[in-house]
Amino acid sequence: MLNFIILQAPAQQQQNPWMFWGMIILLFVVMYVFMVLPQRRRQKEIEKKRAAMQPGDKVITAGGIHGIIKKVEDSAFLIEISKDTVIKVDKASVYANGDDAQQDAANQQK
Repeated sequence: MLNFIILQAPAQQQQNPWMFWGMIILLFVVMYVFMVLPQRRRQKEIEKKRAAMQPGDKVITAGGIHGIIKKVEDSAFLIEISKDTVIKVDKASVYANGDDAQQDAANQQK
């Protein structure tokens, strides 16, 4: 019985060569729908939160520094981390809260 199955497998592949390509395409579509689209949605959500940040908002940087936004520039934030200590941080590495930072760090590790 096992010999019959093994001998029939190559014959089935020769009958329908498009089946292989169809399965490959289906695999890529499923990966796109379940992996890429949700990632894009989360990234757009984080970008909206960054665009809405204003002076006085509490933030956390990608490096784990907590602070308060003092000034918003074109591509950076000036963040006060303690009294009279202000640092300039790129907008891409600032999150509105710790949850956004943890999500982004987890996504980058994958």
